[in-house]
Amino acid sequence: MHPVFPAASLLAALLLLGSALSHAGEPASQCFGSTAVGRLENGWALPGEGPNFQAYSQLAALAGRTYVHSQVHAVVVDAYARLQQSAPEVRYVYGETGWRQGGPFAPHKTHQNGLSVDFFVPVRNAQGDSALLPIGLDNRLGYDIEFDQQGRYAALHIDYPAMARHLWALHAAARQQGIAIQRVIFDPVLLAQLLASKEGRGLDKVMYFSPNKPWVRHDEHYHIDFQLPCKP
Repeated sequence: MHPVFPAASLLAALLLLGSALSHAGEPASQCFGSTAVGRLENGWALPGEGPNFQAYSQLAALAGRTYVHSQVHAVVVDAYARLQQSAPEVRYVYGETGWRQGGPFAPHKTHQNGLSVDFFVPVRNAQGDSALLPIGLDNRLGYDIEFDQQGRYAALHIDYPAMARHLWALHAAARQQGIAIQRVIFDPVLLAQLLASKEGRGLDKVMYFSPNKPWVRHDEHYHIDFQLPCKP
């Protein structure tokens, strides 16, 4: 059984309302092509932070590296609002997404049409408290962090229940938007541990986890491609 999310609280509703107001008057996005060869019109910037989440780097966000399709924007914000209800103590961090107008997004091979989002793994410290990864310029804004095969990095370990709840929330929010999760890319060894957790059981029945070895390991973050109709 996957988690059942209660009706949105006042705080969650305010988060959604605030996000909507920040884009009031902006046209909906239009994606073109694919995540690997595509572009985007009218991309929407994800919020820099919220009650339970934040961007991986405010500087990178200001540089324009956190734009997505408007429907993906709604899904990401809605999912965090749901998580604020079920586990308000957990902190989440999202990573790179793409440019406002899409197109090539070095060093990524995809992220070109507003449908790709990187999410850093939620972690807990040695005391069991929700913590944040030490993201900085010295580790390429978090992307050079390497977890071992037990999901540990220094005194931190991956919070698989929190990660699973995030994926369930994204699934529910995507369905509400009428779109889908096309694929999830995550390190196969760590993925097995995620799916073995109580909260992770059944995730592989509702979303596709790529079995292929990615060109980079994807242990400190999980990459998600959403699916919705795009023009050629």
